[in-house]
Amino acid sequence: MNTVRKISPLSSVSDIVNNDYRTAAVFRKYGIEYCCAGKFPLQMVCESKDLDFTAIINELEQSIHPISIPNNLPFEKWDIDFLIDYIVNIHHAYLKQVLPDTKDQLEKFAEGHYKNYPELTELVLVFKSLTLEMLPHLQHEEDIIFPYIKQIAHAYDNKEAYAGLLVRTLRKPVENVMNHEHESINKVLARMRKLTNSYTWPEQSCTNHRVTFLKLLEIDSDLVQHMHLENTILFPRAIEMEKKLLYL
Repeated sequence: MNTVRKISPLSSVSDIVNNDYRTAAVFRKYGIEYCCAGKFPLQMVCESKDLDFTAIINELEQSIHPISIPNNLPFEKWDIDFLIDYIVNIHHAYLKQVLPDTKDQLEKFAEGHYKNYPELTELVLVFKSLTLEMLPHLQHEEDIIFPYIKQIAHAYDNKEAYAGLLVRTLRKPVENVMNHEHESINKVLARMRKLTNSYTWPEQSCTNHRVTFLKLLEIDSDLVQHMHLENTILFPRAIEMEKKLLYL
């Protein structure tokens, strides 16, 4: 059974973040330094800033609460509507929150480290391009692509008379997303991995360096799973339904 890991009030802020990078977001929220100047015990820092120590401890412990999704979930057997809702509420919601925050975090980190790590200049630009591309892409899926797929799935399941006309009028957007937009996102991820040596931070790097790279790795992993669900399960099912509906 998963349990919340307890955080000692005597642990230094930097040690807490080094033990789990996800706690950094809580410290940023309260303006608590966790990198080079984060050597003081958490309780002392909270008292010096007149912060609610108990509330912060609770937030920190919740931020590292283990949440796991089984690898053997039968995604391919899920109802189309349920699969789409899962993608929107899990993957889209995550990206809408994390991409802008991480872009800001990366830019601030890079400002003080360009001289030692010149590759950060391009990394910032690449991640910014990912953010600018992904957010409209997510909205386009939610506003156009997913409602269309739900509509043709309903028409297919109920053998609606209008189904063939619907496909003839609106077909191609699914294939365009799968073949072009996702290909572009994969190229951006490949470049990020190249620039970060697969998110491996240099020896003697600061805590913020490790936190930033681990957050980029987290986003990369989510996008890989997200696009897998769409490219290998959702979109092929939609395209197959389109083909069959044309002959109804």
